[in-house]
Order: sequence, then structure tokens, then C-alpha cells
Amino acid sequence: MSTLSSAVTAPFDVEKLREDFPVLKQTIHGKPLVYLDSAATAQKPHAVIDAIRRFHEVDCANIHRGVHELSQRSTAAYEEARIKAKRFLNSRYTDELIFVRGTTEAVNLVSSSWGRKNVKSGDEIIVSAMEHHSNIVPWQMLCEETGAALRVIPMNEHGELLMEEYAKLLNPRTRMVAVTHVSNALGTINPVAEIIRMAHAAGALALIDGAQAAPHIKVDVQALDADFYAFSGHKVVGPTGIGILYGKLALLNSMPPYQGGGDMIKSVTFEKTIYNDLPYKFEAGTPNIAGGIGLGAALDYVMRVGVDQIAAHEHALLVYGTEALSQIPGLRLIGTAREKASVLSFVIEGLHPHDIGTVLDQMGIAVRTGHHCAQPVMDFFKVAATTRASLAFYNTFAEIDALATGIRKTKEVLT
Repeated sequence: MSTLSSAVTAPFDVEKLREDFPVLKQTIHGKPLVYLDSAATAQKPHAVIDAIRRFHEVDCANIHRGVHELSQRSTAAYEEARIKAKRFLNSRYTDELIFVRGTTEAVNLVSSSWGRKNVKSGDEIIVSAMEHHSNIVPWQMLCEETGAALRVIPMNEHGELLMEEYAKLLNPRTRMVAVTHVSNALGTINPVAEIIRMAHAAGALALIDGAQAAPHIKVDVQALDADFYAFSGHKVVGPTGIGILYGKLALLNSMPPYQGGGDMIKSVTFEKTIYNDLPYKFEAGTPNIAGGIGLGAALDYVMRVGVDQIAAHEHALLVYGTEALSQIPGLRLIGTAREKASVLSFVIEGLHPHDIGTVLDQMGIAVRTGHHCAQPVMDFFKVAATTRASLAFYNTFAEIDALATGIRKTKEVLT
């Protein structure tokens, strides 16, 4: 470990925490795994793996309608996960938490259910220039269907939103402002409390894509006054195929169902269906029961570690990694916002990101390459793709050293 990394003290025992993550103990191509792709999906601790295994081995049954013991146990565990999500986001009511497949489905649910009821020709939806495709395409589809217009908050060369330009976009036709809390491609932490306040002052609602924020910083939906907030389980050390949509109770009550089928109904006749109460009105069909239980275990784990402690350690890693990578000749960091989470996206003059990622993989270093489902961001920075190293609380300063060394060796190999 370098002199600088030795001088930085983590706020908790990272090596002890790493013991909770079995995947980190393996070697790749004969080298110890250095996993730097947590923005794509985080690794899973034993607590999550064990919770999912227990459901399948001991409690496996469908939920809500069964009177037998297994169904009662699985229902209790699934609904307990909803209570944990309430605590994690500090929502006012448990009924404000809807289980979805992930952030993508959450945005689609709102754009389809709320949007089709409330958006008409001439209205406007505002997104930002740094959105993931999942927070662009559903709104584009809504605009195409209704005749509304999509407006975009621009950003500067550091990857920071231009708030004065945002203020100019807001007007009486604005219906929804949908922005990311933390950019997956740049790491920028957006001033979402101010964005929400300004949206409300203009008479608009605000949806926050929290997929990259929930794993890294404390989220309080009541303090933010968010109308909708979404995150994905697999980004916060939980399983894939599960996530949470938070919505204010009055808004969710006013919205029509997103899908039809079991669990979202009270009664059905051929003449009329009476829909279920929240949150089940938006949860048609047999849900991802194991995923919900696994998500509950993941939220327990993260809260046990401590979100503030996670944020402090990851910030130290980010500062250290920014300095280490900035010293590599020809490397350009993409995304240098003053307020930033643990993402290091970069390009190297004359080298294709896919080639960089392939060579790093041979050294056991897992990074992400491509446009990261944020092509407008790539277009803004005039690059086709970047290499992205994304950090989590189970990463170490030694792994940042390994990345920097690996990049230097990659340059030697490819040039």
C-alpha cells in the first residue's frame, strides 16, 4: 500500500466487513479479485444469501392468501421487509412503499399510472442531462403518447447541473421534474432537496431516481419532501429483480393501477373490479417473495454497518482514487463535480475503454466500460464510452492502488 493510503484511516474495519462477502475471496485469472463495478450491481453479504436460502429451504410458499403455516411465515417475512424499507427511507407510512422489480419499473409505473392521468398536450416534463436511460425513455414515451414536451436541465463541464437554467425551465406547464440523486456515469450528487423545492414552488411534482444514492448516502424522503423516490435492491447489496418505489400516500391513492391481476383486487365480476388498498393496488401477481425478503436482509445489513460510516469510507476512497488516477499521464476523469459519490469514470487518450476493461480483467480487476446507459452524457463530453471504476464500502485503498497500477500496465500493453 502506498504512503498516502497508509495515512488514511477507514471509519470501520473494512477487512472484517469483507469477510461477509464470499464472492470477494476468489481469484480471477489467477489474481485476487478487485471488484470495482458496484454501480452496476453490488456484491451480496452472507446475511442476504442466507435469508434467501432460508426462504427456499424452510418457508417457501405464496403470500397473503394462504392460511397454512408456511404461507403465514413467508407473508410475515415479506411484509417485514416493507417495514424495513420504511425505516431505511424514513417514509411516514408503510403503505407508501411499493415493491417493484427495480428503479426502472418504478419510473415506468409513475409515468404510466400518474402520467396518463395527469399529463396532456402542451404540458412539460423536466429531466436532467445526466439521466440514466431509465429516467428518460419512460417520459419520452409519455410525451409521445400525450403530446407533452420533454425539457432538459443542462450541465457544465464538471458534470454539475446548471440550477439557474433549471429555474428558467420551470413554468405553469411543468407537471413533473424527474432527476437522478446521484449520476451513475459521473458520480455527481445533485442538490435534490433544492430541485424538489423549486419544482413544488412551480406547482410541479418531483420524482427522484435514487438507484445510485441509496447505497451510498442517507436518504430521508420526508426531509427531501420527494413526491416519488425509487431505488433498486441489487445496488444496495440486495438481490436483483426487486426494488422500492416510495410515493406520497395521497398521490398513490389518486393513481390508477399499473397492472391487473392477483393481489391488486378486492373483488372481480365481469361487470366491475374493485381494486385493493395500498400498497397492493400496485402489486399485481405473485411477487418476487425471495427478493423482497433478501432486500429486507440487505437493508438490515446496511443499517447495521451505518450509512454515515459507509459514506465517510467511500468518500475517503474517492478522494484517494481521484488523486491516484489524476497522476496517470493521458488519463482524463469524466465527472469532476464538487459534490460527488464514489464513481471514477475516465478515458485514456488513444485507448478504447473496452480494451482497457479487457486488459484490466486479466489482472483480476473488474470495471465497467461503455456508455453506462447514459448516452446523452457521453455525447455531452464528446466521448463514445468511458471506463468506470465504482466503489463500495467493501473496497480498500489497496484496491485503488491495484487499479492505478493496472491502468499503467494496461497503457504499456496497448501502446
